[in-house]
Amino acid sequence: MVDTLRTMASEHDVFTVGAEADLAAHLMAEHPGVAILDAAAVASPIERLTERLKGQFPDLILIVAGGAEDQSAVATQITSGTVYRFLHKPVSEQRVRLFVEAAWRRHGVEHSGVDYLATTAELPVLRPRSKRTPLLIGGAVLLGALLAVGAWFVMRQAGVQPARVQAPGAAEAPFAGTPRDTVLEGLLARADQALKDGALIAPPGGSAADLYTQALRRNANDPRAGNGLEKVIDKLLSTAEEQLLAQHLDEAQKLTEQARAIKPDHVRVAFLTAQIGKERERAVLAQARQAASSGNIQRALSVLDSAAREGRPSALVTEARQELEQQKQLDERIRDYLRRADERLRRGMLVEPAEDNARFLIESARALAPSDPDVRQAQRQLADRLVAEARKSLTAGNTEQAERWIKAATDTGASRDEIAALTRDTQHAATTAAADTLAHLTQLFNQRLGQGRVVEPASDSAKFYLAQLAQTDPTNAATQAAHQAFAARTLDEAKGAVHRQDYAAARRWLSEAHDAGADQTSVGAVQSGLDSAQDAARRASEFVPASSLALTHYAAPEFPMAARKNALSGWVDVQYLVKTDGSVGEVTIVSAEPVGVFEQAAVDAVRKWRYKPVMRDGQPVSQRARVRLRFAFQP
Repeated sequence: MVDTLRTMASEHDVFTVGAEADLAAHLMAEHPGVAILDAAAVASPIERLTERLKGQFPDLILIVAGGAEDQSAVATQITSGTVYRFLHKPVSEQRVRLFVEAAWRRHGVEHSGVDYLATTAELPVLRPRSKRTPLLIGGAVLLGALLAVGAWFVMRQAGVQPARVQAPGAAEAPFAGTPRDTVLEGLLARADQALKDGALIAPPGGSAADLYTQALRRNANDPRAGNGLEKVIDKLLSTAEEQLLAQHLDEAQKLTEQARAIKPDHVRVAFLTAQIGKERERAVLAQARQAASSGNIQRALSVLDSAAREGRPSALVTEARQELEQQKQLDERIRDYLRRADERLRRGMLVEPAEDNARFLIESARALAPSDPDVRQAQRQLADRLVAEARKSLTAGNTEQAERWIKAATDTGASRDEIAALTRDTQHAATTAAADTLAHLTQLFNQRLGQGRVVEPASDSAKFYLAQLAQTDPTNAATQAAHQAFAARTLDEAKGAVHRQDYAAARRWLSEAHDAGADQTSVGAVQSGLDSAQDAARRASEFVPASSLALTHYAAPEFPMAARKNALSGWVDVQYLVKTDGSVGEVTIVSAEPVGVFEQAAVDAVRKWRYKPVMRDGQPVSQRARVRLRFAFQP
């Protein structure tokens, strides 16, 4: 848009201002007629800036350039006339020219004596090059809002001054020597006397300010009236500065406003107003800091809120309020942690459940404010409570629980002396308790071993209490003796199982003896006997052909009558056990052909057989055998 406006340079000079803060000063110095505000370039919300400018410079015709959101922001002001037109970006040269010319025509209708046009952004400022452009009512200032370092401002060209255009039909100012000069002189004399007497703004109509103003209305070009009015303003503002230095801010504000009423766009008025605002801001911040330092965050916030209601808050006040709000929220979190921690203390929820106990909540508050006195007090209360719980556990003889309470108390910051005393008492109690426990476990071990409850039941056997002894004190003499007794007993149980031919039980007992630390030589001897017995049993369970055994008595099977009548032939496979005395037992039929014909005859015959006993290692042993008996029909 800057380049677009520069194309109008044949009619106007172009200026640029690089900061919104400089806007008011330029407007007051140059008395602009039309301002173009670039909403994307200004720091303030566009609707606030336009309202402020229109209030300070009511003769100013405002044009706003921006997007749809900016147009919505100033829609009400466009309706009310505060903003004359809205210029949508991006803009064309023709549209900018049209809006500027229309604004100047509007200004020419409403204000025939104002000097030029103004805008915001790092934009140009236009001024008429000659008095041959009366329709423009002078030049134009375009004030930039990119707010970038290096912004520039082009002064008016040499020899070109703002044009003053008299509205059509306006009367000429009276010349000296007319009858009205006497009235003017009278006004000036009275004004000078009022100024000398210090009657600057009172009484109404008779004050220096009122009298000089009346004189200017009669002759706007009279230097005595203008200079006199400047003296009134100077005295008001000088007194205001003295009041400001004395920190009488209300009085300084009052005097400054009186000067503003005389000349709203006076540079010193704007400067002094800013200084008073800064002093008020410092006073408000000091008062808020004092309240916050005493812990009264709400009072500090009230101070800042009161200041905000009196006018638009500055960035410092806004920042201070944000910090106080954050501090307030932090304090509220800390108070909430402490409140909940106190409730957990009363309910005995000191360290459990996880993340919902007094210690967790106090530590959470401590992480946020380690130096807060309430947090420290809550921490001391928790430590005292944990120490008390540790002593209660010691009295009950529960040293394990006491040790857990002591650790929690140590972590919470309990007194070192208290922790040391608790630790000594706990160690002594633990030693005494261990001796009592060993004696009791030893007694239970011996009882179960004598009752034959060696490994069963699992939770009340000699093996169970041996494990308890080893856990309590593995090097104690009673524990060692119990180990030896258990190992010897399991070996005896293994030998008995071998003798009963309960080889599975024998293996289990040998495993128990090995785990108990039994002598390996003794374990090996029992293992060897078990292996031999298992081998013998395996051989005894094997079936051998009947022909491999020495038969001492044979009985031939009888041919069944039913088979003879039907002329049947067949066979029967028989298994049986030759006992240590040579007799036959456990006769069973394996298969037969045909089925159900010859089986009983075969069983009856085999049971009558006798063998010479089978000998192994000089001892008779049982032996299983098998045989097939054939039945052949003979007519």
